[in-house]
Amino acid sequence: MESAVSQQLRVLPGEFVVEHLGEGAPPPDGGWLSLVRAPEGLTVVRPSRPGEGPGAERWSALYGGDTAHAVDVPGMLAALLAPLAAAGVPVFVASTFHADVVLVPAGSVAAARTVLRAAGHTVV
Repeated sequence: MESAVSQQLRVLPGEFVVEHLGEGAPPPDGGWLSLVRAPEGLTVVRPSRPGEGPGAERWSALYGGDTAHAVDVPGMLAALLAPLAAAGVPVFVASTFHADVVLVPAGSVAAARTVLRAAGHTVV
């Protein structure tokens, strides 16, 4: 099923962790990819750290900034998420002003590439 909104994505280097910090928590020091503060607390997407416990779920990030779009363009995110959902690939999304970061479990990045390419997207 080819997408009407073909996009170019690239896999960002490294792996990431998604974590929740309680209400009022300050942003963490050091590098992070995304911070979102909501009423229930702060969600942080940050690079995984060497030696981090085995319970930390690792994610790979697909970034669509090479085909940046205005915030009012309909269907851009749906064009990525619909084929991934149909293939049973879990996602976590962080959006920027111009593009989206779609995180998939690190072990599913090869499947995500295949699914997105079959939907008409370019993944490098």
